[in-house]
Amino acid sequence: MSTTPFPFLTVLVLIPAVGAAVVALIPRQRVAGWTHEAVGIAVSLVTLAVAVTVLVRFKTHFAGYQFISDHIWAKSLGIHWSLGMDGISLFLVMMAAILFPLTLLGARAKRDPRSFVAWVLLLEAACLGSFVSLDLILFFLFFELTLVPTYFIIGGWGYARRGYAAIKFFIYTFAGSAFLLVGMVAVAFLHQSQTGVLTFELPALMHTHLSGTAGVLLFVAFTAAFAVKAPIFPFHTWSPVAYTEAPTAGSVLLASVMAKLGTYGIIRFDLNLFPQATRTLTPVLLTLAVIGILYGAVVACAQRDLKRLVAFSSLAQLGFIVLGTFALTSQGLTGAVIQMVNHGLIIAALFLVIGWLYERRKSWQANELKGLQWSAPVMAGVFTVVMLASIGVPGLNGFIGEFLILSGTFIVHRWWAVAATFGIIIAALYLLWAYQQVFHGEPTERDKTTRDLAWSERLIIAPLIILIVFLGVYPKPVLDRITPSVNQLIAHVDQATHTHQPPVATGQSASTAASGSDSGSTPGAGGAR
Repeated sequence: MSTTPFPFLTVLVLIPAVGAAVVALIPRQRVAGWTHEAVGIAVSLVTLAVAVTVLVRFKTHFAGYQFISDHIWAKSLGIHWSLGMDGISLFLVMMAAILFPLTLLGARAKRDPRSFVAWVLLLEAACLGSFVSLDLILFFLFFELTLVPTYFIIGGWGYARRGYAAIKFFIYTFAGSAFLLVGMVAVAFLHQSQTGVLTFELPALMHTHLSGTAGVLLFVAFTAAFAVKAPIFPFHTWSPVAYTEAPTAGSVLLASVMAKLGTYGIIRFDLNLFPQATRTLTPVLLTLAVIGILYGAVVACAQRDLKRLVAFSSLAQLGFIVLGTFALTSQGLTGAVIQMVNHGLIIAALFLVIGWLYERRKSWQANELKGLQWSAPVMAGVFTVVMLASIGVPGLNGFIGEFLILSGTFIVHRWWAVAATFGIIIAALYLLWAYQQVFHGEPTERDKTTRDLAWSERLIIAPLIILIVFLGVYPKPVLDRITPSVNQLIAHVDQATHTHQPPVATGQSASTAASGSDSGSTPGAGGAR
């Protein structure tokens, strides 16, 4: 582990939390209407500045946790304020820090901006806290805290069925989290019975000895909560209605950031705490992943509602992330981590464009829109780039993650990888259909008057387009920081289960395989040399 004198991660979490309180305390009557939004954007930009500082100071070839903050919180209960970051969480934190200010800028609330901004900042604090928590109870508190602001964002600023969507989201995720809490307490008590020390810190609990049955049951308890949060098939039924009825900001943050708490939780906790159970249940999770990929893609083909289409597309993409995770190879897991980031950027851009389209036409039904590239060529161009990235076209960021996931899975689970490939083909069908339906064809008189993206909207979407292209063309700086932590985690699983990764024919690292260059590759990635 690597510690620093300044508590960067504590500050990273507290800035948006304090900002939320400040915004909530600013009276509506004494300030201009835009003041709350300006304060919220300023707070989120300061948070982004701290995240960028952490990125710059991050040690590239160091596999362990960095920027450790560890303080006793409740000694008698073994609970610590324990924060840390490694290559797996680094870019998830960066993704969240980038998307929250862009969301506040690009998806403003039409009413009651004070409450809206306060809830969004509280959600940012909870998401960032979840990504950097190393104490299980602390993680659980942040993980659960995300429910409250999300519930109010959907219920307060959503569309016609917002009440139903908010309640369904809350009940599903809250019920799943009950299993998680029971599992965490059980692991801690088992560890105490073996060592005499009650603790909820992940590095210590990794050494807890679990029988085969206990490991499987605890794995299921943890994964139940993470699978609902992601969501992963078949625990996804709350997501289409929530993504559709949420306001644009809610859709962006739900699909781009909050969904990653589930897949991140699987990687961080399931693989570290239950390596043997992970190996035992790998065929089940791989099968669910492939079903999710194909089911999400096929159902997306039948959608005429653009938000529901993107929701089911997201389900398919999350299936790829699960597939790469449970391939349990360096390439597969590296691909899963970078795909979490890539998916977040892509889905955020899609929902922002759909939200702006709704502001102009009061509809996101594909059959009510036609020929918009005639009047909105910039919007059509942005949608094209993001659509191609979602399909996985080489040169854009979606390709890198899918390539590593499929190649890493093919090494050890060939037929699951082959089946998952059909999901990419189907994705091209429904995304190209959506683009043609909305932007091609002869426009009606109303379509001809649809306003193109304003300069402010172009500036908001520009960072996402730049990142989509940059990560597609040159992913090596990201992969070089992810790979050491992934290698260490895979080595932990292999050692605990007495297995070894299969050798890779080229002997290249994950970053080298993706970039096509062997310069500066990290030794040991991608299997035995």
